[in-house]
Amino acid sequence: MEALIPIIIQAISGAAGGNAIGGLVKNASLGPIGNTIAGAIGGGLGGQLLPALLGLAVSGGGGLDIGSIIQSVVAGGASGGVLTAVLGIVRSMMSK
Repeated sequence: MEALIPIIIQAISGAAGGNAIGGLVKNASLGPIGNTIAGAIGGGLGGQLLPALLGLAVSGGGGLDIGSIIQSVVAGGASGGVLTAVLGIVRSMMSK
C-alpha cells in the first residue's frame, strides 16, 4: 500500500498541473474534465519516469519523507502539465 502513495500524489499533482496549464494556455485547454484526466495520467506515468530520466535518486520505494513527497509533487505536476499541453495543442491543430 505504501508503494501506491507516491503514484496517488503524482496523479493528484498532475491533475493540478494539467488544470493550471489549461487555464494559462487557452489553446492547450481540453476543458476542465479533459485537463484533469490528461494531467492525472501524465502525472502518474511521468512522475514515475521523470526521476529516472533525470538521474534523480529514488528513495527506497518512495517513502513518506518530505523529500520524496516534494519530488512526487514536482514530477507529477510538471509531467501532467506537459501532457495536457501536448494533447491540447495536437487537438487544436487537428481541428483547424
